[in-house]
Amino acid sequence: MPLSVNDHRANSWEDLQRLLFQNTWDGRIGRFRSPFVYRGSRSHLYRLDTSLQRLGGQYHHLEHHLLRNFRKYAHDTTLPTEGGTTWDWLALAQHHGLPTRLLDWTYSPYVALHFATDDLEAYHEDGIVWALNYVKAAEHLPERLRQVLKLEGSNVFTSELLQPVSSSLRELEELQTEPYVLFLEPPSLDARIVHQYALFSLMSTAQSVLHDWLQERPELYFRIIIPAELKWEVRDKLDQANITERVLLPGLSGLSRWLHRHYSPARGQDVGGPGGELPG
Repeated sequence: MPLSVNDHRANSWEDLQRLLFQNTWDGRIGRFRSPFVYRGSRSHLYRLDTSLQRLGGQYHHLEHHLLRNFRKYAHDTTLPTEGGTTWDWLALAQHHGLPTRLLDWTYSPYVALHFATDDLEAYHEDGIVWALNYVKAAEHLPERLRQVLKLEGSNVFTSELLQPVSSSLRELEELQTEPYVLFLEPPSLDARIVHQYALFSLMSTAQSVLHDWLQERPELYFRIIIPAELKWEVRDKLDQANITERVLLPGLSGLSRWLHRHYSPARGQDVGGPGGELPG
């Protein structure tokens, strides 16, 4: 998607803070309550394609087979509900890397910022943070789904909320001819989902592309460009704020990724000795 009036280029760390938290004041309650969810990408050229769409070919015909076989071979898996709903299984599959139509989002702009700056190999190009107004996006849902959210007093679905009105991907598509997006909060499968303040977007059809859908509804989103020259400062300040792989990806793999990045040289300079030591 080319740069547009919805794109804002951060000129400094201070400017970035302003952009991340713009339009989050809720005058009805006199508090800051963001209506946005966020998604960070290491390159501003990345689109909102799903892992299923990135398979290419007749990927939409493979979706059912991928999920069916995942459920068949996923032994010793505990799900919140007996047997698990389609939505529980989709969330679990996405969480473990199966190609699905889900996209990862977070309620935290700093978690999104982490994923825009976590790859040192991409520091030569601009990163990006998407901000999508999930409250306004819910106004485009089919009437039956809007009523479910209204009765619950919510703007996003859980599997328990979605299951009674739509128990399968096919039923989801049949609710409305016009494509739509809904947001699904996954069950707390592990600490990673909890720490990342995570939720998923879910298009009503496998072939619907979220960025194309948003391009027709520019009032629903904005994007923040993270210049390549700003990435090191952003990364260092996120680390100081404890927004790191050690926290967001709990376990030895996350710990190793954090340490690897912490001790990697910036702009050809050495890191190590007293200046490179970790606190504590």
